[in-house]
Amino acid sequence: MTKKIVVTGIGAISPLGATAADSWAALLAGESGASALLQPWVEELALPVKFAAQSRVLASDLLERHETKRLDPSSQFALIAGREAWADAGQPEVEPERLMVDWSTGIGGVWTLLDAWDTLRERGPRRVLPMTVPMLMPNGPAAAIGMDLHARAGIHTVVSACASSTEALVNAYNHIQSGLADVVIAGGSEAAIHPLPIASFAAMQALSKRNDEPATASRPYDISRDGFVLGEGAAALVVETEEHAKARGAHIYAELVGGSVTSDAYHITAPDPEGSAAARAMKATIEGAGASVSDVNHINAHATSTPVGDIAEYNALRRVFGDAVDSIPVSATKASTGHLLGGAGAIEALFTVKALQERVAPPTINLTQQDPEIGLDVVTAPRELGAGDLFAISNSFGFGGHNAVVAFRNV
Repeated sequence: MTKKIVVTGIGAISPLGATAADSWAALLAGESGASALLQPWVEELALPVKFAAQSRVLASDLLERHETKRLDPSSQFALIAGREAWADAGQPEVEPERLMVDWSTGIGGVWTLLDAWDTLRERGPRRVLPMTVPMLMPNGPAAAIGMDLHARAGIHTVVSACASSTEALVNAYNHIQSGLADVVIAGGSEAAIHPLPIASFAAMQALSKRNDEPATASRPYDISRDGFVLGEGAAALVVETEEHAKARGAHIYAELVGGSVTSDAYHITAPDPEGSAAARAMKATIEGAGASVSDVNHINAHATSTPVGDIAEYNALRRVFGDAVDSIPVSATKASTGHLLGGAGAIEALFTVKALQERVAPPTINLTQQDPEIGLDVVTAPRELGAGDLFAISNSFGFGGHNAVVAFRNV
C-alpha cells in the first residue's frame, strides 16, 4: 500500500537569509545573494573569480562556540537548517528508532581538510586537530543532525555532486514507503567557498567571471550567461506519513509524491546534450506519482547558468513535455542563491514547496535577453499559479551524470 508522505517542517540558511522564511521572502523580492569576496586570499592568490554567494549570516552567530569548533562549516550549516526545520515541524514526538536522517553534500568538509593540510605543513603533525577526520567526513553533516535529534533509524549521506540533496529527498520518500521510518529529516549542505574549489571550477570554465557585477552574474537562460556563481548554505525538510502528521496535529506544507534517479554515463562533467536520461528521471517521477505531464503546473529548473547545462536541460524538458513546455512556468532560482552544489536541490525543493503553498512561482532574476535556443516560459516576476490542484517538479543534475527529480502536490 502506497503511503501519503507530507512535508511538515522546513529550514534553511542561505545567501538570501538566515532562515527559510527570510530566504523565501528575499527570493520573491528579486534579491541576489552574490557579492564580492573580501577575504585577503582572493588577491593574495590572484583568483580569477573574486565573488560568490556567501551565507547571509555567519554560522558562528547562530551556534554555540563549542559547536563551531568541532564542526566543519558544512556541518554547521546543516545543524542550523536541521534545527529550524525540526522546530518548524513542531518537534515531533517520535521514537528514535523510527526517526531517520537522509542528508547530502557534494564536496564535504573541504575547509577542514585543507586547513589541516596547511597546519601539518607549517606547524607539524602535533598541531593537527584530533577531530580533523570526523570534521572532514562527508557524513559529518548528517551525523551532526542525527546526534542532535537522536535519530536511530539510520543516518544516511548521499554524495552525487549537484544532484545530491534531491537524491536524498528521493531516498527519504523511499525509506518511509518501505516502512523503515515514520519521520525523516532530509536535505543537504555545502560550504566550499574556498580558494581551491574556486580556482578549480574557474579552470574548467564553469564559473561566471563577471567580477565587476556579482549580483547579475548568474543569468540562467540568458544569451550572455557565462557560468554559475558558487554558493553555500543548507536546507532541510521534515517529511513523514500523512497519518503520523495528522495524528499529532502537524501543519502540512505540501505532499511529497515521489522522485526518481537516473544517470547519463556520458561524461564526468558535461551533461548529455540530448538530455535523454534527465528526461527519463522526470518521466519516471511524474508517472510514479500517478500523474501525467499535463498535470505539471510549475518547474523549478536546475538551470545553473552555464552555456551547455541550460541547453541540455531544455532539451530534456522538451523530450518530456513537448510543445506544452512552452506554457509551464519555469523558475531558475540559482540566479538569486548561486549554486549551493550538494545543497542546491534541497533549497530548490524548499522553494518548490513554498511555491505550491503560496500559489506563486518565484522569479528568475538577471534574465535580460533570453537565449532563442531555449523556448521556455521563464518566470521573471512573482507569478500566481492559480486555483485548483497544483503539481510541481524540481530538477537537479550533477557532475558524473547524476540526475535526480522530486515532485510535490499542494494540500
